[in-house]
Amino acid sequence: MRRRGMLEALSPTIDRAQAADTERRALIQAVEERKAARNAISQEVARRKKAGEGADELLAQSRLLGDEIARLDSDLTALQTEVGDALLGIPNITLPDVPAGGEECNSIVREWGTPREAGSVAPHWETATRLGIIDFERGAKIAGSGFILYRGLGARLVRALMNMMVDLHTREHGYEELWVPVVVNRASMTGTAQLPKFEDDMYAIRDEDLFLIPTAEVPVTNIYRDEIMGWADLPRGFVAYSQCFRKEAGAAGKDTRGILRVHEFDKVELVRYSTPERSAEELELLTGHAEKVLQLLELPHRVKLLASGDTGFASAKTYDLELFAPGVGAWLEVSSCSLFTDYQARRANIRYRPAEGGKPRFVHTLNGSGTAFPRLMAALLEHGLQPDGSVTLPDALRPYVGADRLG
Repeated sequence: MRRRGMLEALSPTIDRAQAADTERRALIQAVEERKAARNAISQEVARRKKAGEGADELLAQSRLLGDEIARLDSDLTALQTEVGDALLGIPNITLPDVPAGGEECNSIVREWGTPREAGSVAPHWETATRLGIIDFERGAKIAGSGFILYRGLGARLVRALMNMMVDLHTREHGYEELWVPVVVNRASMTGTAQLPKFEDDMYAIRDEDLFLIPTAEVPVTNIYRDEIMGWADLPRGFVAYSQCFRKEAGAAGKDTRGILRVHEFDKVELVRYSTPERSAEELELLTGHAEKVLQLLELPHRVKLLASGDTGFASAKTYDLELFAPGVGAWLEVSSCSLFTDYQARRANIRYRPAEGGKPRFVHTLNGSGTAFPRLMAALLEHGLQPDGSVTLPDALRPYVGADRLG
């Protein structure tokens, strides 16, 4: 927590959890001692009855012990809840090779391609409006700010990106394709660590303990919640397209123009399950799979290793993939590829049986956007913009759109 810059803020929570756990262990011992005493009394009562002797005082003692055990069990349940709630508020431990420090300590691992000069082209929202492929005003009229209406070739472009990415990850990278619910229960959101910390950022369904998903990571990771997988099942990868919903998008007036920060967006998500021994290798593989999308779309990008203070709550190590949008003049994150070690698996109780036998172990989970659409589309519109106002499309996308350009 010190490496994350969170020790001071979390110390009270950690101290409370430790104190409650110490008390919990003492209560467990006290309950077991009283149960043992009650069992001994029960045996003595049985012996006396068999011998025709009285046992009223022993029965009274047994009832008193039963009342005390019930009281202690109630206290124990409360302490277990307190410990559990405290632990749910403590983030994952970052890996040793993650740089310590905040955002300023993030490091660029590699770069690909040469971006167009900042300010050399119109921003994507001007081009999208002129071409009639995004209707910002009517999207806001229908649902409010941060909800986007795609029209004509814009709608086809969304569908084309979905098909291209899912085909890539299933045919070339070996992922199993899934189509998942966009509504999940509290247990699923807690298992992947969206809850309880980020509950205020989620769209909840009124009068039901259900939520719209912020990412397909939630339903896909929870497929094996409370299950034990076989060793031969690992490693395993899944790919799923979904719509995603996040309240916090567009907060504080940042990046509110265009489609850089929206409340509802489309994304292809990659999720992998691994044994602990090879999960670090799986992270590099996953990141490469997401990066391949950007290469096929001919978009200049860079891979950034996040420092511990900038690493997500549940992640132990994260690479961000960023595109340069020349019309906006900024690097835009389009994918975060993360290794969660056993953090999510402990919360969701996802285990596997080791090949050598023995007790089941927790799997390591990983996920990454493969990739998110809105910022990707912004970069496509700005990098592909031509002097005549049309937008050329990369070769890999043309068969899916059915055209070589927009406009």
